[in-house]
Amino acid sequence: MEYVYAALLLHKLKQDINEDNIKNVIKATGVSPDDVRVKSLVAAISEVNIEDALKAAPIAAAAAPAAAPTASNAGAAADKEDEKKEEKKEEEALEGLSSLFG
Repeated sequence: MEYVYAALLLHKLKQDINEDNIKNVIKATGVSPDDVRVKSLVAAISEVNIEDALKAAPIAAAAAPAAAPTASNAGAAADKEDEKKEEKKEEEALEGLSSLFG
């Protein structure tokens, strides 16, 4: 995962995503980079448009506000159901009273 973060950091800073730059970012964290992982990452990313991939990726922070209205809508639906139940109880009570005074 740290290799992907290194690539994303380089992309954000508008630097070339190549083996040397990935290795330098990983080294800057105090870890010695794995050459095989670096090579495979650079090869895999070479065919990817990172900007498009980032735009298409679901983001938790953006998903949370989108989910919030749904949760509040569910709460509103539950409130409406409760209101309907109360109205039904009232109607039943009124029917019982009308049978008494019939």
